[in-house]
Amino acid sequence: MDQLSETAVKAIAELTRDAGVSIYSVDPPSEIPGLPDTVPVLIDPKSGSVKSVKAIVEEWRVAPIRKSGTARVTTLESFVDLVNRHKTPESVIFAETDWQKPSLTAVIDYHENLSGGQADNGKHRVLYEFPRSQEWEAWSGIHGQSLDQATFAEFIEDHIADLSAPDTLEEEDFRKKFGFKVAYPNELVALSRGLAVHTETRVKSNLVLQSGEGEITWDEEHKDAAGNKLAVPGMFILSIPAFHMGETMRIPVRLRYRVRAGALSWTVLLYRPDVFITQEVLRNLQTAAAETELPKFVGAPEMSA
Repeated sequence: MDQLSETAVKAIAELTRDAGVSIYSVDPPSEIPGLPDTVPVLIDPKSGSVKSVKAIVEEWRVAPIRKSGTARVTTLESFVDLVNRHKTPESVIFAETDWQKPSLTAVIDYHENLSGGQADNGKHRVLYEFPRSQEWEAWSGIHGQSLDQATFAEFIEDHIADLSAPDTLEEEDFRKKFGFKVAYPNELVALSRGLAVHTETRVKSNLVLQSGEGEITWDEEHKDAAGNKLAVPGMFILSIPAFHMGETMRIPVRLRYRVRAGALSWTVLLYRPDVFITQEVLRNLQTAAAETELPKFVGAPEMSA
């Protein structure tokens, strides 16, 4: 009744008097949680029957009884700003760390943070689903796929700007772990350009050297654009944002090739993408919790939206 205008209340009272019925207030037991202090009911003086006035009251409603629904934002900044706009002392933030569908969810109307505290509906939320960057979509799109020679060479040429030189620690760490060389951007570009002149020729042989590099030769006079064998590294480094307008991440990528019936096929494998995405989500969770001053949790709320 508190959200109805005075005019609406008077109108309802007049309707009930004209119909020969009266409105009375019933006080529910205080130990029953989630009920208002008083509940209005209609009593027919002739029959003595009691009816709820909820349907009549709802016809006069000019605003929802409570905030509900899920607002979806596309940047972390908007997530923080919108949560700060609506937050209450009971609001919380949850993080979904599944690397294929990560998200942050703020539940504005969450339960009271007290032992035996009052429950709330959990229906008013702000959701940030970490929109993927174009760079991430491109590289994850070829993750694990077998690419022919021409397709692989063209892809590397088109995404040169995403490549990064390994630092000393990365180079040492991956050589110890896997026993192969980590490529510098110029080496990968030279490899792709060398491949570009061999789209129609057959592979004569391929070797794996003790250094961990592969070598490819073709059954014709020239071997690559410079007339030499092509050295194939086992890994390279990307420097790209995983999420739209997000921080740049350094992501190792495995590079493999196979020879079948005299033709080359290539496979690009993002190295542990789940770890890198989860770490980025947790960093964003930490930032959101700090800027909204709300408690944070990894998981999902117990009630549906």
